[in-house]
Amino acid sequence: MVDLRPILSDLAAESQALDDIVAGADWATPTPAEGWTIAHQIGHLAWTDAKALLAVRTPDDFGAEVQRALAAGDGYVDAGAVDEAGKPRDQLLQEWRTGREALSAALETAPAGTKFPWYGPPMSAASMATARLMETWAHAQDVYDALGIPHEPTDRIRHIARFGVRTRDFAFAVHSLAPPPVEFRVELRAPDGTLWTYGPEDAEQRVTGSALDFCLVVTQRRHPADTDLVAEGADAAKWLEIAQAFAGPPGKGRKPGEFA
Repeated sequence: MVDLRPILSDLAAESQALDDIVAGADWATPTPAEGWTIAHQIGHLAWTDAKALLAVRTPDDFGAEVQRALAAGDGYVDAGAVDEAGKPRDQLLQEWRTGREALSAALETAPAGTKFPWYGPPMSAASMATARLMETWAHAQDVYDALGIPHEPTDRIRHIARFGVRTRDFAFAVHSLAPPPVEFRVELRAPDGTLWTYGPEDAEQRVTGSALDFCLVVTQRRHPADTDLVAEGADAAKWLEIAQAFAGPPGKGRKPGEFA
């Protein structure tokens, strides 16, 4: 069984790092996500935390939430961000802080083995916490890019790297493609220089490069062409092209050369 405490601790640290940056920033600053300011980024995180808390606390009611999302179509998430971004800055900041703490407490006390409903496949508490860390880190990257501040990687991205590997088949499926029948080998250089490895050592297809660049690609914050990632095999190359660790319809990603 996965130990939830390190994930929640890293989620709290990642959230606080972003909190420290946005607390003194101009929330009207545009970010690389088209039409989104910093306010939209924080609004989206607060909105998604609230939806996750709904799934954890009242899972039987989440089916209605999924139906609302399906009825609204691809604009559902964006509409949530717009609504949240329209709130007074101090109110939204406090709601984000309160919401993320409430979600962490709910996940920590959830019965072992529980699966929570979501917009994609149901998730365990560990997967839910990892997904929240992944999204927090990814949207923080948008904020750092908007402000021109380096987003120094830490070993906390190991959760995102593992999540990115685990969501390989989802990325193919969301693009209406059949997932490859065999595992890939993924070898990533961690921020401290050590090697993180996934999949069979003798796999014919593989992806190698820095863990940071891999995380940026699976969260669609960088185009693969602007990273040091190397794919061996046609399916592995296709994966990097469509990789998506977050639920929902295919993302637009970033353009080649946008951050070269």
